[in-house]
Amino acid sequence: MHQARIHPHDHRPRRQLTASLSTLWAAVRRAMEEPSAPTGAFRHYAHNAPVLIIAVVACLALAGGTGMNWLPLLAVGPALAAATSGPWGVLRIGALAVAPAAVLGVRDGAPGTEQAIILSALTAVTLAGGLASALRRRREHVLAAVRSVAEAAQHAFLKPVPSTVGPFQAAVHYSAAAAEARSGGDLYALVPTPYGVRLIVGDVRGKGLPAVGVAALVLGVFREAAYDEPDLLDVVHRIERSLARNLGPDDFVTAVLAGYPEDGRMELVNCGHAAPLLVHDSGILPVEPARPAPPLGLRSLSDESPSLQHVTLVDGHQVLFYTDGVTEARDHERAFYPLGERLAQHLSEEPSRTLAALHKDLLAHVGGELHDDAAMLLLRKPADATRDQATTAPVAPTAPARSTDRRAAPAVGAAE
Repeated sequence: MHQARIHPHDHRPRRQLTASLSTLWAAVRRAMEEPSAPTGAFRHYAHNAPVLIIAVVACLALAGGTGMNWLPLLAVGPALAAATSGPWGVLRIGALAVAPAAVLGVRDGAPGTEQAIILSALTAVTLAGGLASALRRRREHVLAAVRSVAEAAQHAFLKPVPSTVGPFQAAVHYSAAAAEARSGGDLYALVPTPYGVRLIVGDVRGKGLPAVGVAALVLGVFREAAYDEPDLLDVVHRIERSLARNLGPDDFVTAVLAGYPEDGRMELVNCGHAAPLLVHDSGILPVEPARPAPPLGLRSLSDESPSLQHVTLVDGHQVLFYTDGVTEARDHERAFYPLGERLAQHLSEEPSRTLAALHKDLLAHVGGELHDDAAMLLLRKPADATRDQATTAPVAPTAPARSTDRRAAPAVGAAE
């Protein structure tokens, strides 16, 4: 086959090439100005990257004078578009890649077989990319449905915490590491009961749907037992018995339970969980358990039984409950998040503002993405707590503490 030749005095092919390139540039501009579905600057640039690649390859082929050598790189455009655009978007990018290949092939007088191979390859990549994009869109729809179901399940057992509960101002912040499901194994609940305000903050071993199921089980038993049992230790025993029937041999739940049966005194039961932080006039004090108890679900493996620990609370005191996803978060130098230090920096009289500042600081510490579930629940006893407790949440007298270990742990007060 003879190559087509262009007479040096014939300007019609040059005018045709100029018109074709003008059409190509107009298509490039339209494609770049087309609004993209993904949000964010990075996704916007990723959506327009195939157009830019095609434009760059076409310019290199025009300026380099190397004929058809650059044209196979045009297939990168529709291949990349399969990851960022829908099927019709991939087809448009493919058509945009075929146009300069055909124009440059005519300009350089390439053999028909070579042109056919390149155009066929671009068409095949475009069709394959369109199919891949359609499958990706289908998986995205399925993921969106699963995410909505997970969110509904999460909201069903992790109920919102009111800003005022009994004598306390309260706030909670929860972040799940499984961003696809937006749910995890951390749990919390804060409920007013006839025996005072009671709460639980815990962490289920593992992640994903199995951890969510265990967390729902613990919260369901807690909400029922918290209303029925006068003794906080009996609430713990109810949860332990339920987990013994339902957990696997390697599963467990670390948790701390708290109750406020009377003004000025908080009861704590710590079952292998991180120590709450007590904010008082002298600073921030971690309330370590006097006698550590095993996590819930592992009682049969240890002779230690949970015991009550009393904490003195006066007006202005705050107590922060959290999970290990907060304190074990690491920065790029593998340093743990200094929760006590940062809490002192961001402390305010509004618990919601304090937790919002802590969460923002935590994300900055880890570089923007948590690798474990993280929950924080903050209680603050305002100056008029006694009056609020008398008017909004009457407290019934509590029965004497009952436990398999009847020795009570020593009280922890602000003076310590």
